[in-house]
Order: sequence, then structure tokens, then C-alpha cells
Amino acid sequence: MFLFRNILQKNLCDLSDTERARQKRRLPVVLTREEVNRLLSFLEGPYLLMAQLLYGSGLRLLECIRLRIKDIDFANNLLIIRSGKGEKDRTTIMPDKIKESLKLHLQRIKKMHDQDLAKGYGGTTPPDALEKKYPNAGKEWGWFWVFPSKSLSIDQRSNIVRRHHVHPALLQKAFKVAVGKAGITKQASVHTLRHSFATHLFENGYDIRTI
Repeated sequence: MFLFRNILQKNLCDLSDTERARQKRRLPVVLTREEVNRLLSFLEGPYLLMAQLLYGSGLRLLECIRLRIKDIDFANNLLIIRSGKGEKDRTTIMPDKIKESLKLHLQRIKKMHDQDLAKGYGGTTPPDALEKKYPNAGKEWGWFWVFPSKSLSIDQRSNIVRRHHVHPALLQKAFKVAVGKAGITKQASVHTLRHSFATHLFENGYDIRTI
């Protein structure tokens, strides 16, 4: 209809009796609490921490891997999600259970950040508008990734050697292996942890509007 009316500038016959195609709606896959615990037991290192944030904070995959140091509020147990779905910012809860593990993780990557700067590398890539105004923002600790890549790469926009965030495929692969080891037969993906987060909150009596 859009093609004919707006591009080809042609009139269509009466389509009032025509039934529009409808997208199939499928129920989201949700893991039980026992399945989540079993799944997490087969993850380790940063992948375990990422999965715990996905489940404990209801993050999307890209929101998790794009977290920056400045987006973590330990004092108020909050995570700040910037430019999420629909380019909207929001805050979400941070599980108290992983605070100490997260702090230890940040201590390790702080050493990585300091070594990169000592070797003359460009830190990380800040948002475009910020980099134009503050060229050295990428070298600041607050803008570093919470889950950085193990290897350096060349920024195609600036040709500066920098450290990007971890590739989403790495977490997806680790998650798939863990699902198999945990003996989970459901068609679970990384996003399943977000569905499970919301469902379990609702089962615990949280208001659906708040969730």
C-alpha cells in the first residue's frame, strides 16, 4: 500500500475487505529458578558476571556488553542504561549478590586500562558528540568498558588503536555451551534471562507496571 500510494503514485482498489497479514506471536521462553542456577554454574569469568547481570538486572545483550564504568552506581545499587531500545536511557537494579565480584572484576580491567594508556594506545571509543567536544575523553577511566575485548583493534573512524567491548557472539557461544551442559531442553537464548528476570519478579509479588 505504501509503495503504490507514495512511490508509484497509483490508486488502489477498495481493500477494506482485505485481511492484513498478522505476525505470529510466540510465548517467550522462561527458565525456572533452578534452571537459571544450574545454567550459571557452567559459566565462569566475565561470562558468568555478564549472565548474572542479564538475569539480575534484566539487561539486553547489547546493553550489557556496552556498559561503561561510569554507568555503575554501587552506592544505590543501580545500573544506568544509555541509548537502550528506542534510544532511551533508563536505570535498573543491580543485584547485591554480585557487587563484590563486580568490584574485583573492575580492579582487573583497571590494570588493563592503565597498561593500554602506558603503551600509548587511545583508550576506548566515547560517544561521537562527546569525542568531538572532548578529544581525550576516551582515555578516561569512567568511559572504559565494563567488559572490554581481550585484544586491541584499529578504530575505523579515527585510525587510532583502541580497545572495543567484548563481541556479543562470545557470550552467546558460552551461553549455548552452558545450556547444553545444564541439560536444559528449552530453546533458551541469552535474551531468555531477561524474560526470566521479569517473570520471577512478578512471581515474587512485584507490581507489573513497575517491572
